[in-house]
Amino acid sequence: QVQLVESGGGLVQPGGSLKLSCAVSGTTLKYWAIGWFRQAPGKAREGVACMGTKDRDQLYADSVRTRFVISRDNTNNAAYLQMNNLKPEDTAVYYCAARSGPVGSRIYEYAYWGQGTQVTVSS
Repeated sequence: QVQLVESGGGLVQPGGSLKLSCAVSGTTLKYWAIGWFRQAPGKAREGVACMGTKDRDQLYADSVRTRFVISRDNTNNAAYLQMNNLKPEDTAVYYCAARSGPVGSRIYEYAYWGQGTQVTVSS
């Protein structure tokens, strides 16, 4: 059974940083593309960053492109999202997800999802 568990969320001031982690079990991460998504209250879930099985294959939402970095550690079956210069509009529940196939940002293409971790950016 494939499971994804996010951690690392919390309350941070504007301009601060957080690093989210996604622990994957029940499968070997190196065979899967990984995505980070977020959902703010009253808004649709949106793609933030995703990475294919090769590190060079990465996609970012325009709103986070210069501030967030997605990475993966296949040895430890984990994925990460480093978030810098956080803004209040980054406040949301953040989810990691896994899909087979190439890198992509379409939500429906992701078969497995974590339960989410709350990120709140506020002074």
